[in-house]
Amino acid sequence: MSAAEHPLPIGPALRRGLRRRCPRCGEGALFQRGIRTHERCPVCSLLYQRDRGDTWLFMIITDRIPLLIGIAAVYFGFHPQTPLAITAFFGGLAVAIFGTIRERQGLALAIDYLVRAWVRDPGDEVTISG
Repeated sequence: MSAAEHPLPIGPALRRGLRRRCPRCGEGALFQRGIRTHERCPVCSLLYQRDRGDTWLFMIITDRIPLLIGIAAVYFGFHPQTPLAITAFFGGLAVAIFGTIRERQGLALAIDYLVRAWVRDPGDEVTISG
């Protein structure tokens, strides 16, 4: 696919998702409250999740990012020895996992948007706008 067919590069769509904004227009909010998403963008009417199963894979992948940080810390030599250090380590992982859930879900929705935009389905209404 050429850049002329897809004017929106990957970076802006992913950044918009991380900011919890619509990956197409960047203005509409992704979430109503908590981690419940709007069905459509309030600004450009993009359907966020055409099939919920399509975004499930991306959400599983992005959920593993904070765990990767913990695994890398242990692999590279961080070995908490005291009960307080162990509790702090797992507490830090828990904060990272629960504190970034909306950003990671926004990233997963942005990845799904890019896949839908680049692997076209005639029954899908998704279009790319800059």
